[in-house]
Amino acid sequence: MEKFINQFVLLWTVIDPIGTLPVFLAITKGLASGESRKIAFHSIIIASLTLIFFVVLGEFLLEAMKISLAAFQIAGGIVLFLFALTMIFGESKPESELQLIKKNHDKAIFPLAIPSIASPGAMMAVVLLTDNHRFSIPDQAITVGIMLFIMLITLFLLLIAAKIFKIIGQGGASLISRVMGLILASVAMSNILAGISAYFRIPVGL
Repeated sequence: MEKFINQFVLLWTVIDPIGTLPVFLAITKGLASGESRKIAFHSIIIASLTLIFFVVLGEFLLEAMKISLAAFQIAGGIVLFLFALTMIFGESKPESELQLIKKNHDKAIFPLAIPSIASPGAMMAVVLLTDNHRFSIPDQAITVGIMLFIMLITLFLLLIAAKIFKIIGQGGASLISRVMGLILASVAMSNILAGISAYFRIPVGL
């Protein structure tokens, strides 16, 4: 149970539903409620399919390139750690992604579905959490279920985004994003240490 709780925390952190709210509100500003709901549903579907793609084919691509699990754990941990640092010290997720908003393109895909919901960190995380050498098929199915559950929560939050944002505001969303970045940095460092341990065959706990 603890393992799945940890997976939920990791996936919640990299997907960051709260941090997505300002982006959603910005791209749906001035739109009818029906159109806003349509964008919310489309973005969740696209983001979910993108992450499932990485769950299914991510490891096959690694094996095709003959990249070891330990090497991928270390590299993935470093990428997640750098991603976390940008959340903590750089522009917060809402601030950086608001700058990506442009007119005359499908806003449900960019920047909402990618990279706001299905972020590079989320893509990396789902590959790490569904590795065939460490996790059984049932475990991987549970991980996908956890990811889809978070997507449903994200959808719900998008549908009531205006009400939530009135309470927490831009500053609140930025603060939450930075706290999530700190948690992600800890998880990323754990992955790096696990990869180093596996590569050099160092017993865990030493």
